[in-house]
Amino acid sequence: QVQLVEAGGGLVQPGGSLRLSCAASGNGFGVYVMGWYRQAPGKQRELVAAISPSGLTSYADSVKGRFTISRDNAKRTVTLQMNSLKPEDTAVYYCNTQKILWPWGQGTQVTVSS
Repeated sequence: QVQLVEAGGGLVQPGGSLRLSCAASGNGFGVYVMGWYRQAPGKQRELVAAISPSGLTSYADSVKGRFTISRDNAKRTVTLQMNSLKPEDTAVYYCNTQKILWPWGQGTQVTVSS
C-alpha cells in the first residue's frame, strides 16, 4: 500500500512563496499522473495541478501562472512551487494520483495572511 507524506506548508504573507513536497512510498509511482489537491475550510477538495509521468502539466485556472508542479520519478516525489500566494490559496494541500488511487496523506497546511 502506497503512503503519501506531504510537507512544506506554513504561514506566509500575501505575495509570498512556498514549496510543497510529497513523497510516495511503495512501487508504481512512475506510471501515474500525479496531482496536488487542496481543501479549504467548508469547501470540497479540488485538484489544482497535475503532472503526467513524462512531465506534461495542467493547472486549475485559479493557480495558472503562479504554481508549478514537478516530479522526480526516481525519488518518487512530486513538488508544488507556489508563488504570488493569495489569501484564497489558504487550504490543506494533499497529493495523490489524478484518479485518487491511494489513501490520502495527512496533508500540509498553507495559510496566506498578513
